[in-house]
Amino acid sequence: MSGESTYRAPELLINGQWRTGRHAMTVAIVNPASAETLDRLHLANHDDINQALQATQQGFEAWRQVPAFERCARLEKGVNKMREQMEHIATLLTLEQGKPLAEARAECAMAADLIKWYAEEARRTYGRIIPARLPNSRMQVLKQPVGPVAAFAPWNFPLVLSARKIGGALAAGCSIILKGAEETPASVAAMVDCLAAELPPGALQLVYGVPAEVSEQLIASPIIRKVTFTGSVPVGRHLAQMAAKHLKRITLELGGHAPVIVCADADIDKTVAQMVVHKFRNAGQACLAPTRFYVDRTIEGDFLDAFTAASHKLVLGDGMAPATQMGPLASARRLAAVRDLIDRSVQAGAQLHQGTAPTTGFFAPVSLLTHVNPESPVIQEEPFGPVVTLTPFDNIDHALHLANQSAYGLAGYLFTDSARAILKVSDQLEVGSLAINGMGVSVPEAPFGGLKDSGYGSESGIEGMEAFLDTKFTHHCA
Repeated sequence: MSGESTYRAPELLINGQWRTGRHAMTVAIVNPASAETLDRLHLANHDDINQALQATQQGFEAWRQVPAFERCARLEKGVNKMREQMEHIATLLTLEQGKPLAEARAECAMAADLIKWYAEEARRTYGRIIPARLPNSRMQVLKQPVGPVAAFAPWNFPLVLSARKIGGALAAGCSIILKGAEETPASVAAMVDCLAAELPPGALQLVYGVPAEVSEQLIASPIIRKVTFTGSVPVGRHLAQMAAKHLKRITLELGGHAPVIVCADADIDKTVAQMVVHKFRNAGQACLAPTRFYVDRTIEGDFLDAFTAASHKLVLGDGMAPATQMGPLASARRLAAVRDLIDRSVQAGAQLHQGTAPTTGFFAPVSLLTHVNPESPVIQEEPFGPVVTLTPFDNIDHALHLANQSAYGLAGYLFTDSARAILKVSDQLEVGSLAINGMGVSVPEAPFGGLKDSGYGSESGIEGMEAFLDTKFTHHCA
């Protein structure tokens, strides 16, 4: 496919210089649409990471001195470069991750929007004056950058999920070492390259490596003052334990298993049209993807028929092909995991409604499971693929009970015109973000984060900026 022959694995960005990683191990970067190797990625070794740590301290000392107005201007220059190079970045993303090119363009645009919003917010990092208790004195609260940041981003939305961390850290005046996903290195490197030219050496660095080795070295270092991670619950728990051992602040955005409550008064055609697009975006590999559909029993049959018909019409194929609406899963490992989850759920009594998929590459068919019980594997475990469940409910309290049984609490969706249902679900659904009659649970200006096993802390919005700031109280007496 066009672009594949020119794909090259990136180098590491350390102290303002792109250079080859010196680890003995290399990693194959695979095009998931064809299962063919694009190139091999050279990883960082212990000395590479140590040099990045030393550089991030120097980068922090330089970057924190740059006035907020100028930090904003420099980041916006980088954003403009990202937009100019969008087609190149998006092509790299599609080749190494699999999503359709249109989705890759949209992700690049969203990443640019995120960094631009944070850049603008740099000029609004306000403290406050507190009325003094004593004559001739002043009490004030200052917001200051927390220090060098270690950030870990995954492969499913590598641009957006890296941009949330890069934008927040740099806008606050912190330096940042980003450990990108080894599966999707080139697109992130292209984005970082757009930003790094406007920054002091060491302010923004990019490394790839053996995940356990890199995370242990970065989090244990006294130079790192803040950790931020997006990924699975088990890895999040492990990193939280390491951060706690070293008393490091950490933000965790972990898995999701988003409930969708569809009431009897919902517009079925409109609901289905939105949810098919949202669910099967990136082949369902999204932590905020709608996965557990709870539908009023009176419309269950109509909803099932409409959703099955619409989802089975999706065109699956190579993301570089203009007609493709859903690409492959990102890896053979993900394909095997999705198949295993479906098989175990069917063995537990679920009924499978499944479409078709190409036989080459890592494609999984769209799959809908009915007759699932709360203990079914597909209810208990995050599918992270093109898999949904459908369960009927009798009233809104029943729907909330079913939805809240999950250990996850990232995003949720509600379709209804009932003011009573909207109020009740808004108050009682245990999620960090809720969309009502729509899909918008993640925008740059609003906080995004989870409850329960979906993590803690927020990214985006003023809450996301706050995560990279320390609060200092000063009391000045004459």
